[in-house]
Amino acid sequence: MNLSIKVADILSLFPDAIVSGSLDSDHIHGLANLRDANEGDLSFLGNPKYKTQVKDCSASLILLPTDYTGTPAQQQIYLKISNPSLGLAKVCELIEQKISPPIEPGVHPSAFVENDAKISPLASIGAFSYVGNESVIGPNVKVGTHCHIGPNTVLGESSVLHPGVKLLARCEIGRFVVLNAGVVVGSEGFGFDQDEQGHRKIPHLGKVVIEDGVEIGANTCIDRARFEETRIGQGSKLDNLVQVGHNVKIGKNCLIVSQVGISGSVTMEDNVVVGGQAGFAGHLNIGKGAKIAGQAGITKDVQPGEFLKGNPALPYQTAQRIAILQRKLPDLFNRFAQEKSKE
Repeated sequence: MNLSIKVADILSLFPDAIVSGSLDSDHIHGLANLRDANEGDLSFLGNPKYKTQVKDCSASLILLPTDYTGTPAQQQIYLKISNPSLGLAKVCELIEQKISPPIEPGVHPSAFVENDAKISPLASIGAFSYVGNESVIGPNVKVGTHCHIGPNTVLGESSVLHPGVKLLARCEIGRFVVLNAGVVVGSEGFGFDQDEQGHRKIPHLGKVVIEDGVEIGANTCIDRARFEETRIGQGSKLDNLVQVGHNVKIGKNCLIVSQVGISGSVTMEDNVVVGGQAGFAGHLNIGKGAKIAGQAGITKDVQPGEFLKGNPALPYQTAQRIAILQRKLPDLFNRFAQEKSKE
């Protein structure tokens, strides 16, 4: 990565840091991992397994945990802080502010806005985007190119829609929400009844509510409710390619990793963590603080604080013991066959 940022600006982010070493240069010009960093780069120790790489690292500035005991080389600064990974995030935010040109408020000439839509003069609407009837877009909202904002949709202050986001009718998006490229919010739920003619579609007339501070990853789809609401709670983060079915309720500060599928009418309480590719049957309750391992199959309610793994899901330690025993099965069968042959 080629950039130029003042060392003094980086140091100012961490007023309580322990600083050792010195540099003649007053700028950092790149970010790199410990192994590949060169002079002029910034690096960090986020995982203790890479601790041995620090002493041979050529980076000019290294973010380190406060308990690191080594000393910097010539023309090198060690910046010791409580959480180097979080520290790197702060540095990246600073860099993003400096290298990303600010988006000026206003509506691009190629965008189409219905006459009764209300757009704050501080909002920006990108090229080839559409804003539907009676939609309300708040101050400092940034709508990227090729976005669709359906009728009766509300976008709260300082929310960001990256290119290609589709919001269908009656979506309510809170403040400081980030919707990454290709997100679809408010698509019709997957619901059919069967009659003598086959599968009859059930219209879904509800809405989607996304609370403040939520971030939704690229190409995630969130279906609208059948007649009430699908809701994503404040501060929750959904990764790319997540499917959220109709009438789902996700609580506050949940983390849901890529390719998770959540069937209709699941309620997920606060602070739930879900690993990639886990699947949930419909109409379940997932208790507060539960943890679901990747690829788990959840077919029953989950109690608060439970840690489940496997398909069908079992308590984590039980699933681990079963996995260990499964690896021993070939040897067990071989021994059994040998004993059988001696008879």
